[in-house]
Amino acid sequence: MPSFAFSRSRALVAAVLALVAVFAAAQLVKGSPSASQVTVEGAGSTVGAGAASPASLRSKPAVPVLVVDVAGAVRRPGLYRLPQGSRIADALARAGGETGHADVLLVNLAAPLADGEQVLVPARVGSAGAGVQPASSGAASAATPSPTSPVDLNTATAEQLDALPGVGPVTAQKIIDYRQAHGPFTSVDQLDAISGIGPSRIADLKGLVQP
Repeated sequence: MPSFAFSRSRALVAAVLALVAVFAAAQLVKGSPSASQVTVEGAGSTVGAGAASPASLRSKPAVPVLVVDVAGAVRRPGLYRLPQGSRIADALARAGGETGHADVLLVNLAAPLADGEQVLVPARVGSAGAGVQPASSGAASAATPSPTSPVDLNTATAEQLDALPGVGPVTAQKIIDYRQAHGPFTSVDQLDAISGIGPSRIADLKGLVQP
């Protein structure tokens, strides 16, 4: 009888120890990260690594631009904005290209532009030192003592007006249309009434034209 009681006691102790072991193992498994958790965390880490940094979300700086003044024997003289690194050829193209009287051989089209630069395209001249004054026609040259005589606004042809600095074929035709509609010019300042000709352009033309 005592031997049987002792065996039951040992069995009971063994059962309690087994339950304690199972409970401890369950707590250990519960406290460790599961395979699915490791996978999710790894994926989250991967996503985090590929996310854009604050620096990459900033807007890109604006491309620097140059402001140049294109004047002389071009079709659309004026101020133009061009990207940094542009050449004189780019500025000439933005101004509509040269007129038929332009002497582009005197212009280095490959030269780089600088901010605030004036690109002056000269017209062909009959003699040295005449500046951008265009050469007169054969009949006019024979009748006038100087190749730099002003162009008469009331008798000049469209070709003669087109040859003036800053005056293209469109503006030349506007000048002719204006004098036909309003009569002869009595002052160079009347050019201000023509679209495309402002005070600065009139100042450039004074001495080159006359009423």
